[in-house]
Amino acid sequence: MATKKVTVTLPEELVEALGVAALEDGIPLSRLVASAAERELRRRIGQRLVAEWQAEQGAFTAEELAAAKAEMAAADSQAHSGSATAAA
Repeated sequence: MATKKVTVTLPEELVEALGVAALEDGIPLSRLVASAAERELRRRIGQRLVAEWQAEQGAFTAEELAAAKAEMAAADSQAHSGSATAAA
């Protein structure tokens, strides 16, 4: 993937915390920031898709929302246990 150098202005405390996080993960700060930006873009796409679906199908019911939250929690749990296993 091609890269492009950009300049952004962030609070010093945030840059320091991001630097520590990158060191803990053993990755460059730029990779950590790029990953966060990619997650934000995926989140926005997801929000748009949900809004489009609800515009066509109607709002989600309480039961549908509860089922989705449970599914997401299970996926998060599985992802976290999988990464802990991979690190061991």
